[in-house]
Amino acid sequence: MKKIEGSLTALVTPFRKDGSVWYERLEKLIDWQIEQGSDGIVVLGTTGEAATLRENEQQEVCRCAARQAAGRVPVIAGCGSNNPQVMLERALACQQAGADGLLLSAPYYNKGNPEGIYRHFKYVADGVELPCILYNVPGRTACPIPEETVARLAVHPNICGIKEASGDIAYAARIARLVGEDFALYSGNDDQILPILALGGSGVISVWANLMPAACHRLVERFLAGDLPAARKLQLDHLALIRGLFLEVNPIPVKAAMNRMGLEVGGYRLPLYPMSEENSRRLTALLREYALI
Repeated sequence: MKKIEGSLTALVTPFRKDGSVWYERLEKLIDWQIEQGSDGIVVLGTTGEAATLRENEQQEVCRCAARQAAGRVPVIAGCGSNNPQVMLERALACQQAGADGLLLSAPYYNKGNPEGIYRHFKYVADGVELPCILYNVPGRTACPIPEETVARLAVHPNICGIKEASGDIAYAARIARLVGEDFALYSGNDDQILPILALGGSGVISVWANLMPAACHRLVERFLAGDLPAARKLQLDHLALIRGLFLEVNPIPVKAAMNRMGLEVGGYRLPLYPMSEENSRRLTALLREYALI
């Protein structure tokens, strides 16, 4: 897997009415994403509700995605844990299941000091043969990855980039300054795709792309082609919808939106629960405004 530029969709995991993983629907979503121009698929992340998938389900979701993508685009598998031994086990299972790369989250709950965080990631990267993307999302983990730790990890032969989802542009700028040009910087927030690209970013790992993969792909493509006005317009024109996808905790709104659009992804696993009536009305109004329903 070379350094990927573009829009990588942080794909939802569809569920049947009985709560089981809907693999046939997952296959159709992957085909649609590729047809619409997505440059990569990320499964088993926050948006994919990986935290409530059993280990065998995680491996099967990865296998299903890799088989369906069939090399048309790379498939990145999330395998985060606050226990590096468990994270390595998951990473090896995803490697065996056909993933092209791995997304490794910072430890949560038990957190870690800078040296511990460094060794948390290095332990997994040392044990796999796939390229790894770090995942900085302190809003979820309560454990930001220190920028100096990112710089140390960036020289590891199996660590190729970072998904930056702190929302702190100053942090992203410091990362961009510390790492080399072959290290990918991905926006983890859809409202900051353009700012991250302007700092030398490679693209986005996107929630919004679940709804509008072509538009998200086009935003990155236009910027990388030097068409800043077109990229800026796409970013600004879609900010209201992007914000609407976080009316409640992700992926509650995005799955609700997809169901309204006829993309049929089913419900959630607890502790996620359907949106409030008020937020549901607000989301529906946004989908109408953007002609998605």
